[in-house]
Amino acid sequence: MVRITLRWLFLLVLLGLGLTLVVLLLFRFVNPPTTAFILGYQVESGSLSGVRNNWVPLDEISPWMPLAVIASEDQRFLTHWGLDTNAIATAVNEFRGGEGLRGASTITQQTAKNLFLWGGRSYVRKGVEAALAVAMDGLWPKRRIMEVYLNVAEFGPGLYGVEAASQVHFGVPADQLTATQAARLAAVLPNPKVFDAGNPSPYVRERVSWIRRQMDQLGGTRLVGNFY
Repeated sequence: MVRITLRWLFLLVLLGLGLTLVVLLLFRFVNPPTTAFILGYQVESGSLSGVRNNWVPLDEISPWMPLAVIASEDQRFLTHWGLDTNAIATAVNEFRGGEGLRGASTITQQTAKNLFLWGGRSYVRKGVEAALAVAMDGLWPKRRIMEVYLNVAEFGPGLYGVEAASQVHFGVPADQLTATQAARLAAVLPNPKVFDAGNPSPYVRERVSWIRRQMDQLGGTRLVGNFY
C-alpha cells in the first residue's frame, strides 16, 4: 500500500512539473491573462474589479524603466541564470551574523512569484520560487522576463504593471517615463502597499536618489539597448 501511494505521489509530482513547464513555455509567447498576486488581491478585497493592469509590450515602455528596476532590484539580471548566488550567500552570512533574513530575490524570482505563488517567506515557497526561476531563465530570453515582470509587478494596492502605474502616478503612458519617474516607480517595489511613487516619503526620495546614481553607474540605457 505504501509503495503504491509513493508511486502515485511520484506520478503526481511528475505531472505537476510537466504542466508547469508547459505553462512556462506557453507564457514565453502568450501574455498571462492574470497572476496569482492579482487573484489574491481580488479575493482579499472581495471584488473582481478595482484592479488596474494594462499590458503593454516592452517596446512601448521607456528604456529608463527596465534600467531602473535592474539598478534597484537585480544588478546581475543580465548575467545570472535566474538565481543570484552571490546575493544569496551574502544574505545567508548576514542572517548568521544576527541580521534579519532578506529575500535576495532576482527579477526572475519575483516574476515567478507574482505569476504563480503567494506572499510570505516560507522555505517551501522560496524553494518552489527558486526552481521556477531557474526553469524560466532556461525557457525565456531575458527580454521576455523583463517584459512580463514590468507588466505584472505590483506598484500599489490594486495597481499592477508599469503602464497602469505610470498613468495613475504621472499621467503619462509608460513609453514617456523619464529617468526620475522610472526610479520613483522602482523605488516602491520592495513594499508597494506602503510606499507611494506619486507622493514619495523622505525614505522613498532617498531611495530614488540612490537608484538614479546606480542607473548612471550601470551605463544608462545602453545597458538595456538590446531589449529595443
